[in-house]
Amino acid sequence: MVKIVVDNDKCTGCGTCVEICPVEVFEIKDEKCVPVKVEECLVCRACEAECPESAIQVIE
Repeated sequence: MVKIVVDNDKCTGCGTCVEICPVEVFEIKDEKCVPVKVEECLVCRACEAECPESAIQVIE
């Protein structure tokens, strides 16, 4: 099962993860990235690669 860890200290809520994710795993809540549909994750790691703050970690 996939686990998505977001470092809230690094996350700026820019929305890059929301825009880049092909299956809409993320939402911005309270100005932070929140993985709301982890079960939909394709493990493409686009969010991890594109996050400008390196705040997202995808763990298989």
